Amino acid sequence: MLTTVVEKPRKRLFLGLLLALELIIALSLFVLWYIPYRGFERLGSNLPILIGWGFGALLLLFSLGIVLIVLTVVRGREMPGTKRLRGLLIRYMFPVITVIGRFFGVAKDDIRRSFIEINNEFVRSESIKNPPRRILVLMPHCVQKDICPYRITVDVKNCRQCGQCDFSDLTDVAEKLGVQMTVATGGTLARRVVIETKPELILGVACERDLSSGIADTYPIPVLGILLDRPEGPCLNTRVSVDKVTEALNTFLVKDPFLVESKAGKTETT
Repeated sequence: MLTTVVEKPRKRLFLGLLLALELIIALSLFVLWYIPYRGFERLGSNLPILIGWGFGALLLLFSLGIVLIVLTVVRGREMPGTKRLRGLLIRYMFPVITVIGRFFGVAKDDIRRSFIEINNEFVRSESIKNPPRRILVLMPHCVQKDICPYRITVDVKNCRQCGQCDFSDLTDVAEKLGVQMTVATGGTLARRVVIETKPELILGVACERDLSSGIADTYPIPVLGILLDRPEGPCLNTRVSVDKVTEALNTFLVKDPFLVESKAGKTETT
C-alpha cells in the first residue's frame, strides 16, 4: 500500500525564499545602476545619484514588505497594510518564489505547504468573524471512499454517514454549525460555487497544488487551507482532520450567530 505522509509546513522555508528574492532584486538593481554609470554621467552629474536613490527606495519598500510579513507571522496580529500585502504575496511573490525555489532544488510541494501556512497566518491575523451562512467549506471528492455507491459531489446530504470515510463526521459538523459545505471535483466547479454562494470566508481542504491555486483564484476572499492526508496516495481515499476543520470553523464563526450586522450595514439573521 502506498503511503503519503504530509510533512508539517515550514513557514521559514517560504520566508527564506522571500529573502532570497530580495537579494536577487537588490543585485539586479545594483547592476542596472552600476553598468551604465559612466553613460549617465555624461547626461548629468547628479543623474546616477538620483537613479541610485530611486532603486534604493524600491528595495526599501520591498524590505518593509518582508518585515510586515514576518511581524504578521510572528505576532499573529494584523499589521497596517496586511490585506494589500497578502494580495501582492499571492499574485506576484508566490509565482516568483516558486521559480527561485526550483532553482535551489526545493520541491514544489514544500514551497506550496510553506506558502499555505503563511497565507493561513495572514487570514488568522485579520480576526475575521462571520455568521455560518457566510462561510463556505470546500471539500475534495477524494475524501469519499472510492467504493461508496452514494455520490456526494452534487449534494453532501447524500452522505449516509456510515463511518467509512471522514465525510460522516464532516457533514455532521457542517450541519450542527450551519455552514455551507460543497464537494468540488475541480477548479472550474469550485470557482462556480464561490461565485454562486458569495462567501466571505472559505475553508478549503485539498492537496498542496489545489490549495495554493485555489487561494490565488479566489482572492480577495480569504481562504484558510487545510492539507489532506494521503495514506493510499494522491486522490484516493484521502483523510482530513475533523478536529482541525471544527477548530477552524469555531475560530471564524461569530459567537452569537443569530444576530449579525452585515458589512452592508443591514441586520441579518442566520
